[in-house]
Amino acid sequence: DDQIERERASQHLPGGCCALAAIYLMGKFYVANAGDSRAIIIRNGEIIPMSREFTPETERQRLQFLALLRPELLGKEFTHLEFPRRIQPKELGKKMLYRDQNMNGWAYKKIEEDDLKFPLIFGEGKKARMMATIGVTRGLGDHDLKVFSSNIHIKPFLSCFPEVRVYDLTQYEHCPDDVLVLGTDGLWDVTNDTEVAGVVMEVLTSYEPNDPCRYTMVAQELVVRSRGVLKERGWRLANDKLGSGDDISVFVIPLGGPGNYT
Repeated sequence: DDQIERERASQHLPGGCCALAAIYLMGKFYVANAGDSRAIIIRNGEIIPMSREFTPETERQRLQFLALLRPELLGKEFTHLEFPRRIQPKELGKKMLYRDQNMNGWAYKKIEEDDLKFPLIFGEGKKARMMATIGVTRGLGDHDLKVFSSNIHIKPFLSCFPEVRVYDLTQYEHCPDDVLVLGTDGLWDVTNDTEVAGVVMEVLTSYEPNDPCRYTMVAQELVVRSRGVLKERGWRLANDKLGSGDDISVFVIPLGGPGNYT
């Protein structure tokens, strides 16, 4: 993240990205995630999550706590409190449900002038945004990113530190059909864990266990199915729902098998 910042200053290179890394070391997989990409292990048909998405919803309390400690980061435009909906001026003095950085549930408070500011986190699901700007809360770069038509920087809220999960391969006997799947949000936006596992098993069973191409073909099939088919109303999945409009990158890594090929 520091290197990206240096390159931004010296070479005028803006932008940023999420990061998902898997490292095999001394019999263990270390999976590190900073962003909204995800990884799962499929072992004997069982789905084992190896990461979680970092979004304004999943990191609400961390973001609110930072905003409470450093209110100057919000400018005069935002409040760190969350409400079920936007507060209207006519509701001043009335009671409304809210929650802060210490709360999982909701409580009531009397609406004050500051509560009329735009909430730090607004929206639900894939539409949730931090400072009405970005839908992911960890990643690399984006040092220049600001709230639209303002001088408020987003970067202080974007953490470059990943969450790391460890999987010990030595504790299990793995067959050639056991895999680690890494995918960007373009995959997971339209395909859930169970559907991914179904595609993995469907494709792998159509190839010989010692054929290294079988894993590449699984990745290709996951990308193709998540993009869908171009029709008059845009890219559509098999169920006629919209295909992914985001970038789709997928890796499928075998955890076991003959191991006599490179």
